[in-house]
Amino acid sequence: MEKQRVLILCTGNSARSQMAEGLLRHDAGEWFDVESAGTKPGIVRPEAIGAMKEVGIDISGHRSKHVDEFVGQRFDYVITVCDNAKESCPVFFGAAKRLHHSFEDPVALNGSEEERLALFRRVRGELRSYLAGFTKASQTAAVPKVRKS
Repeated sequence: MEKQRVLILCTGNSARSQMAEGLLRHDAGEWFDVESAGTKPGIVRPEAIGAMKEVGIDISGHRSKHVDEFVGQRFDYVITVCDNAKESCPVFFGAAKRLHHSFEDPVALNGSEEERLALFRRVRGELRSYLAGFTKASQTAAVPKVRKS
C-alpha cells in the first residue's frame, strides 16, 4: 500500500510542526510520508530538539523549510498546528484534506529555561495525542466498508 503524504504547517517551522513531523514519522512512518514547513521559516529550536530527544526521537538533522518548497506536490493531508498558518495556508494543495488544531506556541513563552522546557514537553505530549487520533481516524477511513447482505 502506498503511504499517504502529510504536510504539517506552522508559522516558523521551528517547534510545533518540527516536533509533529518527528512524532508522526516515528510513530506512524509505515503509513505516512511526512514533511513540515512554515509560512515564515526560521531555525529548528534547540528546545524542540531537546524535548524530542527525551522521547528517543532525533530531529537534530531537520531544517526549517518554506511552504513554497512544496508547490506542485500532492498531499493527502495538510495539517496546520497554529492559527496563523491556518489563515495564511496556501490554496495550492488541491484535493488534500485540511485539518487544523491550534497548539500553544512554546517559543512565545517568556519564562525561565525550565518553564520553557516544561511547555515544550507539554506541547510535545499534546501533539502526540492529537497525531495518534489522526492516525487512527485516517486508517479507519482508508479501510473499505464491508456491506453485509
